[in-house]
Amino acid sequence: MVQKAKILLVDDRPENLLALEAILSALDQTLVRASSGEEALKALLTDDFAVILLDVQMPGMDGFETAAHIKRRERTRDIPIIFLTAINHGPHHTFRGYAAGAVDYISKPFDPWVLRAKVSVFVELYMKNCQLREQAALLRLQLEGNGKAEAGEAKEPAGLLAELSARLAAVEEQAEALSKQLGDESTDAAAVATAAHLERKLTGLRRALDALEPGTSGGQAAVN
Repeated sequence: MVQKAKILLVDDRPENLLALEAILSALDQTLVRASSGEEALKALLTDDFAVILLDVQMPGMDGFETAAHIKRRERTRDIPIIFLTAINHGPHHTFRGYAAGAVDYISKPFDPWVLRAKVSVFVELYMKNCQLREQAALLRLQLEGNGKAEAGEAKEPAGLLAELSARLAAVEEQAEALSKQLGDESTDAAAVATAAHLERKLTGLRRALDALEPGTSGGQAAVN
């Protein structure tokens, strides 16, 4: 069963949160509400999120200040933030949003389809990164297994290597298709850069896995 991604919705107005939930429910992911910047930061202490939709105008800690706190934390600094605002204060206001770490800045009322499409891109990138971490964990297990086999324990790595290779190939195919889709549709530069970074990670993992294949000089080097 594929685990759902979490999307954090931050707005001090319940009706706005309800509207966001209605728009994003079609993505079939877990939507988490926060009615203030403080509540959002609390949620980010314990849960991992694929993307944050953050209202700019909030009493107390506004969206800019909340984003600054998010970007200062090592655990949360790489989470994409989409700013939502009901008032367009001009280029300076928009620039402040990007300077605070936003990947996008959308004025209300926004097109529901456009918002859903933008969020879906970051959800998909998040899911690919989760799969990549799983492959890396399996690879670490393989390396540990090779070390134990050298110590005299009988362990056959071929089966696990085959499983690793098949699972990694599936992720590589999906990442390649996603990158092509982003390039064809000229999506946000931040999303394209994130996809490219994901592909570089996959390439490194593939090289490490190939080095473990038995009968190759790389495999011998990895084991020895």
